[in-house]
Amino acid sequence: MGDAHRIGVVGLGVISRAYLDTLIGLPAVRVTAVADLDAARSAAVAAEFPGVRALTVQELLSSPDVDTVLNLTVPAAHAEIALGAIAHGKHVYGEKPLTAELPDAHAVLEAAAKAGVGVGCAPDTVLGTGIQTARAAVAAGSIGRPLFASAVMITPGHERWHPHPDFYYTTGGGPLLDMGPYYLASLVHLLGPVRAVTGASSRLRTERVISSGPRAGERIPVEVDSHVSGVLEHTDGTLTTITNSFDGVTTTAAPIEVHGETGTLTVPDPNHFDGEVRLFELGGTQWRTLPRSAGYVDGSRGIGLLDFIAADEQRAPRAGGELALHVLETMTALLRSSAEGRRIELTTSTRPPAPVPLTPAREWRG
Repeated sequence: MGDAHRIGVVGLGVISRAYLDTLIGLPAVRVTAVADLDAARSAAVAAEFPGVRALTVQELLSSPDVDTVLNLTVPAAHAEIALGAIAHGKHVYGEKPLTAELPDAHAVLEAAAKAGVGVGCAPDTVLGTGIQTARAAVAAGSIGRPLFASAVMITPGHERWHPHPDFYYTTGGGPLLDMGPYYLASLVHLLGPVRAVTGASSRLRTERVISSGPRAGERIPVEVDSHVSGVLEHTDGTLTTITNSFDGVTTTAAPIEVHGETGTLTVPDPNHFDGEVRLFELGGTQWRTLPRSAGYVDGSRGIGLLDFIAADEQRAPRAGGELALHVLETMTALLRSSAEGRRIELTTSTRPPAPVPLTPAREWRG
């Protein structure tokens, strides 16, 4: 993976700007091409950056000047683009979820293994100082033996800020497949993989109203459940209760709390790279903020891609396909559990990625 430095970006929606802001100008990588279904958008982005060409999607996937395809399309297109990149011998790193449906994710990883190329997938926020400091605290025994955890994400829905939120309410969307990867990837870092799930979900509204942008006031259909709750059984016996919702207004709950025999740890929002990690020890009288002790300092979108490129035979990518597959199966199993009214055992597992040592920005930026 060390030579896979030329990047072609497919999909130039809202999230692409954050990736480009990180990657452009770094010595370790070079963005060589961009593509989008909107050719004018591709041309506008390419015009901003010298040496970047605007191509069609198929031209980019087959370009000899692209080693790794950065797949920032909507979830429903993740599998098609990933398989197209792999068919042309490209590594592929994509936005979450890995694919919209589980069978497609298996197909992507099987095709990559056969082609001898790598697959990586967001989120990479979990590699920042917030989640990694919390992981280091758990590993150091700061709360004793972990017993159970909670993970809570409640928002009134992305149609309040996103100008084209349709995909959040179709297959591959919903609060769990959209935001769940941040929480589940964090939980794997903190507590290890999941062996079984029990879920419940609901869909209380059949349509949403876009609140911003040129389509403000337009109504869009809701085709997936907009509130998901469940219990995760980790392989070590630890239990996590999870709630991901587009139906609430807000919450005072910590994004993640981990409870152990000798302490409780509050973990910052896994949608961000940093944040306070706080510890309350058994017999103590107040919360204590822990100094950051691990993670990519001042991380930003794209750090997972850089980590993916730097991986080798000694260290697997921390935002790799195996973790993304396990996270996707956990989410789809929760939804299936809700639909079928039963506990579901998972067929995949994964090892927690290697911890990220405290890495100053000047080091990971090169």
